[in-house]
Amino acid sequence: MKVTLRKSILDPQGKATQQALGSLGFSEISGIRIGKLLELDIDAPDEQSARASAERAFDRLLANPVMDDFEVISITEMATAVVAG
Repeated sequence: MKVTLRKSILDPQGKATQQALGSLGFSEISGIRIGKLLELDIDAPDEQSARASAERAFDRLLANPVMDDFEVISITEMATAVVAG
């Protein structure tokens, strides 16, 4: 699961990182936003059930619905992204 602050929420950690990179000479890097990657091992009969379980967990505890957006990414989707990347 990928969790990021909503675009409308200020990201002080991202801003501090951007300023630090700028002071190191990386002026071409801007708009940094810091997020989290959470890996869940879910015992489910199929991917659809596992995805539903993960979404419920994030809705109820793992993400703040007021501040955070989250995206469920399966191992298959991650592997495909890495190969395509």
